Amino acid sequence: MFDPFKDFEQAGYLRNKFQEKDPEIVRHLEHTMFRAGLDDALVFLERLEEISYQDFLEVHKILFQEFYPWAGQDRQITAPNCSVSKAGTMFCHPRDARRAVEEGLRIGQNIEYMRNKPGEVMGYFAYGHPFLDGNGRTMLLIHSELCHRAGFCIEWSRTNKNDYLRALSEEIESPSRGILDDYLRNFIEISQGRHLWNSSIHNIQGLDGEDHISNTVDGDYTDARVAQEYRAFDMKRESSKQNP
Repeated sequence: MFDPFKDFEQAGYLRNKFQEKDPEIVRHLEHTMFRAGLDDALVFLERLEEISYQDFLEVHKILFQEFYPWAGQDRQITAPNCSVSKAGTMFCHPRDARRAVEEGLRIGQNIEYMRNKPGEVMGYFAYGHPFLDGNGRTMLLIHSELCHRAGFCIEWSRTNKNDYLRALSEEIESPSRGILDDYLRNFIEISQGRHLWNSSIHNIQGLDGEDHISNTVDGDYTDARVAQEYRAFDMKRESSKQNP
């Protein structure tokens, strides 16, 4: 059980407002809240001239504030010393989450760069992994907005969840090698009208969290072993970026 707050028995999964513990009920409620906030989040993004890190946080808040009291707060606030991974893939230190997401936003708002490397943009968002839950859906909306501004869309409904997650994990571990770019290139189409986004998003495989793979707490960064594992992972990433 993913329990970075260490109070699951008292407060439920991630201190949700219903103090719910059953994973199926949590999944259902979380996705219900996402569906309820989807239109508001899309309208919010459309109105922005430029998307900032604070806007990234705000999208998460719009989507999940009715379920998580910490919605819109990143890991630097919610779990500043907690090392988090998912299915064996590590994410950045909480103090670096903002920097990773901002790099994704910087290159993603360069139209030519976004057209050529949408996977690299998503990789930075995923590596940053700023939230304890709800990262995938938040990233999807912002990435879709960036694609739209660059004149294309990704037909996510045609992707295979396992293949995508495999490519995303490899992108996180070995950035700047075009791994996720190569995968997503097969699903790039002409940009859709915004009026189609709501229904197309709901048709994406696995968006409701079914067959959900939970985050894992690997330990505290004050632990020498955990700190060493993270340094080794970070060095591998940096080496990949310098030697693509």
